[in-house]
Amino acid sequence: MNGIGGTGDSSSIGGIGGVDVGKGVVVVGAGPTGLLLAGDLAAAGVAVTLVEKRAHGISNLSRALVVHARTLEQFDARGIADELEAVGEPLGELRLFDRLTLDLSQLRSRFRHVLVLPQYEVEKVLERRAVKAGVRFAYETELVGLTQDAHGVRLDVRGPDGATQTLTAAYAVGADGLRSGVREAVGLPFPGRSVIRSLVLADVRLTERPPALLTVDTAGDAFAFIAPFADGYHRVIGWDRSRNVPDSEPLDLDEVRGIVRQALGRDFGMHDARWMSRFHSDERQAPAPYRVGRVFLAGDAAHVHSPAGGQGMNTGLQDAANLSWKLVAAVEGRAPQGLLDTYEAERHPVGKAVLRSSGGLVRFAMAKRPWTRAARGLFAAVVSRVGPVRTRAVGRITGVGISYPAPRGAHRLVGRRVPDVTLAAGRLHELLRAGEFVLIAPRDVTFETGRAVPAHWSSARRTTLLVRPDGHVAWAAEEADAGAVEVALGEWGVRGDG
Repeated sequence: MNGIGGTGDSSSIGGIGGVDVGKGVVVVGAGPTGLLLAGDLAAAGVAVTLVEKRAHGISNLSRALVVHARTLEQFDARGIADELEAVGEPLGELRLFDRLTLDLSQLRSRFRHVLVLPQYEVEKVLERRAVKAGVRFAYETELVGLTQDAHGVRLDVRGPDGATQTLTAAYAVGADGLRSGVREAVGLPFPGRSVIRSLVLADVRLTERPPALLTVDTAGDAFAFIAPFADGYHRVIGWDRSRNVPDSEPLDLDEVRGIVRQALGRDFGMHDARWMSRFHSDERQAPAPYRVGRVFLAGDAAHVHSPAGGQGMNTGLQDAANLSWKLVAAVEGRAPQGLLDTYEAERHPVGKAVLRSSGGLVRFAMAKRPWTRAARGLFAAVVSRVGPVRTRAVGRITGVGISYPAPRGAHRLVGRRVPDVTLAAGRLHELLRAGEFVLIAPRDVTFETGRAVPAHWSSARRTTLLVRPDGHVAWAAEEADAGAVEVALGEWGVRGDG
């Protein structure tokens, strides 16, 4: 049996090696989702191999450009948010289309903004973390076959030398994007459709400074979006509804300039394009479940959306944060019955909701008929003026409003995200960096916590919370006793060291 690894240091980047990963996890796809997931697993002591078809070297030509508050919270719980904050540009409001701008200053989060940051910068940090944690990488290595049984998964991979070898693991995760080989191997369909054809994308220099950090607008048949990179270039995305041509149609800078002038009134003196591309935007989602036996899907392998709202990369990263700790528990043999099934139960509805919201934003932004433009105006007015509706919209797009289903009769907080509260000793996100549950108790009460990290409220609050590693409430009670806490820890597999 073969594993993936380097020839020296166990965390080196290399090709096919001889590392036994039969009880570990193979992750296919080294984008943000796969890197976060693999890093989490390795940090918990799980043997992880990461297979990537591309050659090694982070591409700066990726499309994602924003990191939302909930994703920044997940990064904070891994000790990397501040590093990314230092590289990106915070933006306190998110403009979705004319007359609809969402103010993020009221978010109940340490991160009351969206961070404008190219995907490749996120990947750099996540890769460094994964390497440090001991993930073994194989670039230029392609999945060519996958089988599984009740005991494990066998993945046939072809390395850069053309030779095919077999990896065996306890579980496998496909984080390999729109054209996922893992999804195809387990026979899951990917229904949906292309919603926007012939989008144009260019990285250019500008002679004139745009009026906002993120500039976006529509006019007539045209839409344009401009965002900065830290190196002086700007990312331009545009669409002309009247020009529907194949992705293979040649693209020149004059066409990009024309679309931007039509949508924004001027092209800001764009020049020196270092990259241009024509692409289309799909709305697709794998059907429930995101799991077939011991194989899981995450990120774009499970769902793809329009770029509206910048939710694609963020949704995939939050998939990874939901799945990683559950796989750790399963590999260690302490997962409660049904725990792995909760990944699909919790994340499939989120993917479906993002499909609806991002698709709706595109349709509203490009509304042309009088009645659809009227509906857009009404929608913008309601979101802007009705507090609960505005809060819900901001929570959905930023991710901070996402909650998971709770069992019947559970405490009202179960399934909800816990903000980064200040506790008697440190912040919650700092305690979550251990990768374990956190048990928050009243400040005058001490419980046996098993594997969970013990914590106390800094206030007089009497609620006892068991917080999952992904920052959602697993269990809660008012005036809990030791017996109830012991039962809760046992139900979540965190009673002892087992």
